[in-house]
Amino acid sequence: MGVDSVGTSKLDYEKQIYDLNQMLLLFRSLSSTFELSKLIESILYTTMAQMRVTGAGMFILDPIQDNAYEMGDYYINVDPDPIIVYSIPRASPLIEKLEAKPIAYTMQEVKAMIPGTKEARMLDSLNPTLLIPFVTKKKMNGLLFLGEHLEFGGEFSAYDKKQIEDIASLAAITVNNASLLEISSTDMTTHLKFKYYFFNVLSDRLEEALASNVPVSVLMFDIDFFKSVNDSYGHACGDYILEKVAHIIKKSIRSRDLASRYGGEEFTIMLNKTTSVNAVKVAERIRHNIEQYDFIYNNKHLRITLSGGVTTFSAEENPAKSANLLVDQADRALYFSKEHGRNCVTFADAAILASIEHHKEGFLK
Repeated sequence: MGVDSVGTSKLDYEKQIYDLNQMLLLFRSLSSTFELSKLIESILYTTMAQMRVTGAGMFILDPIQDNAYEMGDYYINVDPDPIIVYSIPRASPLIEKLEAKPIAYTMQEVKAMIPGTKEARMLDSLNPTLLIPFVTKKKMNGLLFLGEHLEFGGEFSAYDKKQIEDIASLAAITVNNASLLEISSTDMTTHLKFKYYFFNVLSDRLEEALASNVPVSVLMFDIDFFKSVNDSYGHACGDYILEKVAHIIKKSIRSRDLASRYGGEEFTIMLNKTTSVNAVKVAERIRHNIEQYDFIYNNKHLRITLSGGVTTFSAEENPAKSANLLVDQADRALYFSKEHGRNCVTFADAAILASIEHHKEGFLK
């Protein structure tokens, strides 16, 4: 086997060329994904395969609030402590240090940066072997961490570290682009997605569901008697209610799901890979959380309730092939809830869909 003057073998060159080609393919793949949650999932699976680790996770800067890095459920084969809040403040000294020198760090090196801090203990509880900041334009938009390395006795070689740093520099660009799209497609009152974005993502999920025969559920909610809130307390109060309801909805679903402000006081939610039974449970949890929340505006306690409709794509039971049809089914089930007492959730089964056609004419929400 040939070796050059600096000791680099032909095999080493071949590996470098192969890894470079893989990097270009990775960047091309990630650049075609603009949905942030889906992009992060792709990054996690890719880095696990490339770096040969047992698990991975990521903290992402909320592009709207811009005040903290949250892990949420952006992790694979990681066992987080349920009592720990996995969040890093944007103002943390750790972030300044990582932005100043965006390279791969061991957990020991991170603890040495911020000894005895809450962030150090929180990160250490995840048992990471390597942490890699995602930095673009001198700003960190994510922090990737890797689980146990399956080669070299668990240690990463200098070449491995250089490779993951190169991956991070490319992936950081795609995360930044996805974050910009998040901002441009987000309603600033509720911090939820706009209707058009929701339909685009739901259409993509439906295509995947049709190909792999997995369920996709859609929820639709309407705030009961919202007009009377605006009439009695003003539009500023109405905005407060919309913001709080949206916050509760977002906290009640997974980061892989999607909530949107459909229009006015209506909200739609897509639950990915979720059966009808579980979708109804989520809808009931959201309805209950809203009913129990103490809305306080100008020292006045307001009782707010939601009416909801639920539908589920199923290849066997409901092979709806368009996003418009699924949302229409959820809307019809919502109509049934409004007509039958409000503050309840209705699933759009065949009987409901057939019966509400006879009553829809002339009904006012």
